[in-house]
Amino acid sequence: MDRARLPRFTGPNLTGELQFNYMDRLVRRDLRVARVEDITPRYRRIVLAGDDLADGFPIAPLSPDHVRVFFPHPDTGELVAPREQPDGRWVNEGGTGEAIHRDYTVRAWDPEARELSLDFVLHGHGFASRWASGAKAGDPLVVNGPSSNWRLPQNYTNYLALGDETALPAIARIIAEAPAEARVTALIEIPEAGERQDLTGAAELDLRWVHRDTAPVADGHLGALETALREWTPPADPGTLFAFAAGETESMKPIRRYLRGEVGLTKDQVVVDGYWRRGVRGFDHHDADIDDN
Repeated sequence: MDRARLPRFTGPNLTGELQFNYMDRLVRRDLRVARVEDITPRYRRIVLAGDDLADGFPIAPLSPDHVRVFFPHPDTGELVAPREQPDGRWVNEGGTGEAIHRDYTVRAWDPEARELSLDFVLHGHGFASRWASGAKAGDPLVVNGPSSNWRLPQNYTNYLALGDETALPAIARIIAEAPAEARVTALIEIPEAGERQDLTGAAELDLRWVHRDTAPVADGHLGALETALREWTPPADPGTLFAFAAGETESMKPIRRYLRGEVGLTKDQVVVDGYWRRGVRGFDHHDADIDDN
């Protein structure tokens, strides 16, 4: 891909559909934990800083971008991550082991303090959650990307944002950055009431927290999030609505079908992503295979 030849978009996205601004090049940033903030009992914010943020960070409004985060190995402590070579190749450095990484949505960028914030769910399993549970000021991380800015359209009067706790950073960004004249409905599935967060923005907000049952959902039965979606009344004119949904992959498929088939949204009015898949460790959201039709 010749990134230099790809189109660049500036100003508000008033096209009614997604725009992608690809970066000229992928950038590696060697950062350290500046501080740790516990948002809820199971949600922790890691604030990162470092000289590699001195020139800023490419963030766009209404853009749930993700970056690739490289973690120290839980046993050896080696932080293996790729670095671009003079010939353009990316080669792992930092140790002989494998590079351990996950993709995370950027929760916030503070241009004054030059600090980048990432939120972690402390679910008790997985190396990223374990790392975040023990993270302290000074700990190193490598952040690559973003490779592009997803620019959600800014010319809708209604926005729907829904997902589980893994989608909270993206949903929070949409709430905070939606146009002031718009209305945002957010349906967020969490384990219990103690996991609620204070989410605000300039737009009118209808925020609904969905407390899920911890028992698995049987085949043929609606999940808590889909039930909440079906109980919500969409705007009379579907052409005024843009929807974003993310969470467990299999749970997202009927949600997308409902938004497309029953609410009547076009393909350009819906973004649905599978951030994880039940029973699959190390799931890559690029493999979510959610229907494009």
